[in-house]
Amino acid sequence: MVRVTVEFGGGTELLLAPPHEKVHQLDIPKIHGTDPDVRALVQYIRQHLIQEREELFVEGDHVRPGILVLINDSDWELEGEMDYVLQPNDRIVFISTLHGG
Repeated sequence: MVRVTVEFGGGTELLLAPPHEKVHQLDIPKIHGTDPDVRALVQYIRQHLIQEREELFVEGDHVRPGILVLINDSDWELEGEMDYVLQPNDRIVFISTLHGG
């Protein structure tokens, strides 16, 4: 297992089961003996944290466009996006950049 801190902001926390906690300490299991990547984290969030309207968080097996993802305060595009292998104590942040009007 790899323990990571996951934070939700910009409204993404409202997709989670009440009480809509913004910060979570998660233990993501290894997959076939290898450390999990962000793809595994997204699946874990989808299965264990999101209560409804998961289509606002994921599109297919990818994080939906309009959600900024930071890995240790760095844009995930610089880290390999879904292929980034999680390290103990990583901090992954999901922030919605879309706002209604």
